[in-house]
Amino acid sequence: MLENWTEQLRRGTLEMAVLLTVSPGRRYGLEIIRHLEEFTDLVLPEGTVYPLLTRLARDGFLTAEWIADEGPHPRKYYQLTPSGRARLNNMCREFQAFTGKIDRLMKAAGRDV
Repeated sequence: MLENWTEQLRRGTLEMAVLLTVSPGRRYGLEIIRHLEEFTDLVLPEGTVYPLLTRLARDGFLTAEWIADEGPHPRKYYQLTPSGRARLNNMCREFQAFTGKIDRLMKAAGRDV
């Protein structure tokens, strides 16, 4: 039961995590996956990340550009668009407000973690 809840929580924040990962500057897909693993311990299969990147680009939140001269193989780099940055700002604001409310509930219940 807890694993299912944890999975739903992870899925609900995955888009924000990807946008945060790309927010400092452009990154290619595998670099995004590695960054998420390193900073969050989220182990995400390519079959999860690449469709999300494709959707975010299709929805206008990311740009995608193939670069051929930076490695042995061409890499597709993703970067935030202005609307992607606005979406990320809104997501962060809403996430902080929501987690603040949950934190207050936990404290009221004597669950300081």
